[in-house]
Amino acid sequence: MTVLEGIGKTDRQRIADVLRGTKGTISVKETADILGVNARNAAKMLSRWTKKGWMSRVRQGLYVPVPLESDSPDVSLENPWLVAQKLYSPCYIGGWSAAEYFDLTEQIFSTIMVMTLQKPRDRQPKYKDQSFLIRTVPESAMFGLKPVWQGQVKIMISDPARTLADMLIYPACGGGIRMVKEMLARLIETRPGMLENLLVYGKQLGNGGLFKRLGFLLEVLNFGDEAVLADCQSQLTAGNAKLDPALENPRLVTRWRLWVPENWKEMANHD
Repeated sequence: MTVLEGIGKTDRQRIADVLRGTKGTISVKETADILGVNARNAAKMLSRWTKKGWMSRVRQGLYVPVPLESDSPDVSLENPWLVAQKLYSPCYIGGWSAAEYFDLTEQIFSTIMVMTLQKPRDRQPKYKDQSFLIRTVPESAMFGLKPVWQGQVKIMISDPARTLADMLIYPACGGGIRMVKEMLARLIETRPGMLENLLVYGKQLGNGGLFKRLGFLLEVLNFGDEAVLADCQSQLTAGNAKLDPALENPRLVTRWRLWVPENWKEMANHD
């Protein structure tokens, strides 16, 4: 384990300048720009400060400061959203992470869900002790987002309706279709006006599977607005989708062109 060591006046001033000029995370490039040195020297400084216990390395080229009150430099990420923003921008926090933020679920998810325009090789990276799940989305899907401030950093997060839209397209983003059903029920209960937004977002995304799952789940939840159900029906595409691609879906609900698990078909009002 690295032991916190004293630093000289010059390094102390340099660290202070870097901390003032950054927002929660510190890159080699930022350090070089702030201190007016080349990238090689900046990397050496960050490495030296890390060895002395004043910085903590997240991954190559990216660091976080060690809080003064910390007993050890082996710190966990205080705000993993800042790391996601730094590494995967343009991006937004989505799926179950957004659902947690908006109280659509009481389930605690330890992995941070990040939607990005990037195409990283590692889709399930782990930095320090924090796991991330990365999903690539097209630029045309960067809507239905709202900014939240984490310290001095503005981070984008999918709004409640957009969060459900993503999970209806990719049920795994919500922890599986049962969780998605519960989150949809919570959305209807706490933010009924957002259902119209969900329909609008679904049409913008142009995904027929979203409406097949949405219409079916609304019937499972005994949602009685026939106009909404008719709107979902009008958006159905050809072919049959699976309610949850991660499950066995042996039974077909022809009304929604949807293959569902054995015990789900009877939940809906119609075949």
